[in-house]
Amino acid sequence: MAFMETNQQNIGLRMHDAAPGTLEQRAKNIIGQGFSCVHLALGKVLDGRFMNPAAATPGLAHSVKKGLQGLDIAVLGCYLNLTHPDESVYQETVKKYLAHLSLANWMQAGVVGTETGNPNKDYAYDPERSHTDEALELFIRRVQPVVKAAEKAGATLAIEPVYTHIVSDGKRARRVLDAIASPNLKIILDPINLLHKDNMHRRDEVIAEAMELLCPEIAIIHIKDYIWDGISGRPDECAAGLGQMDYSHILRFVMQNKPHIQMTLECTKPENAEGARLFIARQLAEII
Repeated sequence: MAFMETNQQNIGLRMHDAAPGTLEQRAKNIIGQGFSCVHLALGKVLDGRFMNPAAATPGLAHSVKKGLQGLDIAVLGCYLNLTHPDESVYQETVKKYLAHLSLANWMQAGVVGTETGNPNKDYAYDPERSHTDEALELFIRRVQPVVKAAEKAGATLAIEPVYTHIVSDGKRARRVLDAIASPNLKIILDPINLLHKDNMHRRDEVIAEAMELLCPEIAIIHIKDYIWDGISGRPDECAAGLGQMDYSHILRFVMQNKPHIQMTLECTKPENAEGARLFIARQLAEII
């Protein structure tokens, strides 16, 4: 029983999905809804100034930690495009990642989280280019110095596979992990982000493959639900418990392989976040 309760206590919330307010007000509301950790995007919860690398100081880190009132930072989000074709834009982007890695160290955040982008300035899915070997090799080259910086900072970078990005599935994520070969590079697994009209007919296989291939490096799990109408390209995302997702096999994977892992909810609203947490907690409690 204690093992299951521990997993239930590690459910968190994306902080910018909480009721609007100051950092302290958001934290109070999140704690009141029974969450223990957060996914924190500084630019969305505070303001754009805090994405400026010059703002990354121990003082900022300590102020944020104090404002969180005991909530753990599971993910410090820095979701930028590392494969932008303009070299100068890429260099400025790297500076932002390095600043977030320093903040993660000072804040004792679990990981700095990122998606893997697309090889164009618009961060737009390109079916002709995004899933090519060339794009994957570009991402590996571009992310490598960020991972090296993570090693020096004593922090961890975690990449999140998304079907419409360069790292689109478990196999491509495995290639990145093996190419970089660093203990400071991990995975954020969001099962629904792996799904698309191109693979929805084998959705269980897609998710199972990712869990199997990436198991050792999965550091965080994102939880949301979806409704699939068969028309749009991607699932219509919603809060856990409001759609068609069967989370039993994923939560069983968590119980068997990832005790104490932090799972952060996405696509919630202030009025349904607690219900989504309770939905996942009940499912965890039913797993023996």
